[in-house]
Amino acid sequence: MIFQKTDFDGVYVIEPEPRSDNRGFFARVWCEDELSKHHLNTRIAQCSISFNKFRGTLRGMHFQDNPFPETKIVRCTMGSIFDVVIDLRSDSPTYTRWFSVELSQENRRMLYIPHGFAHGFQTLTDGTEIYYQISEFFHPECSRGVRWNDPCFSIDWPLGNPILSDRDLTYPDYFPAAPSSKR
Repeated sequence: MIFQKTDFDGVYVIEPEPRSDNRGFFARVWCEDELSKHHLNTRIAQCSISFNKFRGTLRGMHFQDNPFPETKIVRCTMGSIFDVVIDLRSDSPTYTRWFSVELSQENRRMLYIPHGFAHGFQTLTDGTEIYYQISEFFHPECSRGVRWNDPCFSIDWPLGNPILSDRDLTYPDYFPAAPSSKR
C-alpha cells in the first residue's frame, strides 16, 4: 500500500500496490501493520456501503461528534466520486479548509479520514457504490453535519444541481470557532 500525505494533518490518499501477472493482479487494501507504521487508527467497528443511482448525487458533509468520533477509510468500488473532507479541528492550521480527491473503480484509491473532519462526496457517474471502513459504531445522537454549500467552506463541486437529502439541505451556516491560543 502506498500512503500519500496531504496538506491536511492525518489525511492520506492510499493506493494499492498491485502485483500483476498474466491473470490480472492482487493488491492489499487493508493492513493493520502498515496503518500502524503511519500512526493511523486501525480499529474497524463497522463496514458500510452507499449505493447511488444517479450522477450528481451529493451526500455530505457528515461526521460523528464526541464522545464517539469516527475515523473512516473510503473507497469507490463502482463508478467514480468527487470525495471531499473539511477540517473542523479548531486548533489546526487547515481549520475550515477542504481537500478533494477523485476516487473511482479505475484508480482504486482510498481516502483515510481521521476524526475531526466532515466528509462527503458527489457522484460523477450513475450507479456509484462507496465502501466505508469505520472505526466507531454509529451513534445517531452524535451524528452531525455541515452544509454542502456553506459559504464558510466554498467547496467547488464539479456538478451543478446536486441530488440531495432533506437533511443535507437544512444544516445551518457554520460559524468558525475563535482561533486557539495553542497554534
